[in-house]
Amino acid sequence: MGAQRYEPYGPDDPAAAEARAGLVAEIAATGALADPAWRAAFEEVPRHVFVPYYFVSRPGGYDRLWSGDPEPARRARWLRGAYEDGPLAIRVRDGELISSSSQPSLMATMLAELDVRDGDRVLEIGAGSGYNAALLSHRLGDGQVTTVDLDPEITESARAHLATAGYRPEVVTGDGARGCPRRAPFDRIVATCTLPAVPVSWLAQCRPGARILAPLATGLIALRVGEGAGGGGGGRDGAGDTPCAEGRFLHTAAYFVPLRGVPEADPEARRPLGGRPGLASGNELFRFLLTLTADRLDPHEALALWERERRPDRERFGVTVVGDRQWAWLDDPTGPYTWPLTGGGPPDRD
Repeated sequence: MGAQRYEPYGPDDPAAAEARAGLVAEIAATGALADPAWRAAFEEVPRHVFVPYYFVSRPGGYDRLWSGDPEPARRARWLRGAYEDGPLAIRVRDGELISSSSQPSLMATMLAELDVRDGDRVLEIGAGSGYNAALLSHRLGDGQVTTVDLDPEITESARAHLATAGYRPEVVTGDGARGCPRRAPFDRIVATCTLPAVPVSWLAQCRPGARILAPLATGLIALRVGEGAGGGGGGRDGAGDTPCAEGRFLHTAAYFVPLRGVPEADPEARRPLGGRPGLASGNELFRFLLTLTADRLDPHEALALWERERRPDRERFGVTVVGDRQWAWLDDPTGPYTWPLTGGGPPDRD
């Protein structure tokens, strides 16, 4: 007799529903599901459908867990992992992680911070497994959601997972840094991949007052389009022809796969530090500052600033975008502490 084959768990599988209820209760305990609409989305969208297999790290590489494994213990391990509050590696190429399904509680936080309203059109950068697009579709409707990814294998599988779960948002294969002009304008843009800077093309595809939420420098930047740096209405400055946006970082840390197709943030931010290794390497907030100011501040200058300013939290930092110039700042976008991001710099000072 041949090896027994097992069909994948369906969207309405009772064991999966029980595991999902446990995950929702865990996320709700953090306060991230205060909005009943988002709680309903997490209760009803079956995450396991979007991760029919994933990879767990082991010495020397990755171990693949999948829903059809002939060993009952490994199938149970797969289902348990699908509903744990942690990220899942869903695509590995040549030993490198290129796509993941984000930690559900972080996804819940980001969706709440996105501050969507009924009728909003949302662009997601980084399709991943399709799970986040399904949550957005549950909340807003399929026609309001567009998700973009550079890799056709990722978009193909995301589209299939979404259809299995009963959702059909627009899934586009393309460069996320360019947005999706044919589906614009958007009221919200959310990225699920780390950026070195904010693509200016996104601003031009936004409606007045749109919100952009994206991982940057191990944090989450929340920008309002058309605000800051002399901004006028909807993504344009007072002259009417320069995209602009401004906002501050949220409190939470965020680690995502980098956006492909754009240069990665300077790896020097990750190098070991001499002189004060204990404080510098062990404090996550200092590492945030070091990453944000990569190649602009010497690590010891960054440490001196951090201590001088009483070890500032992320919320004291922000980003301003005006046309092709953009910069990070501490406390004030025109103050003494500003650092150009890739592709831009701070305004000229008198």
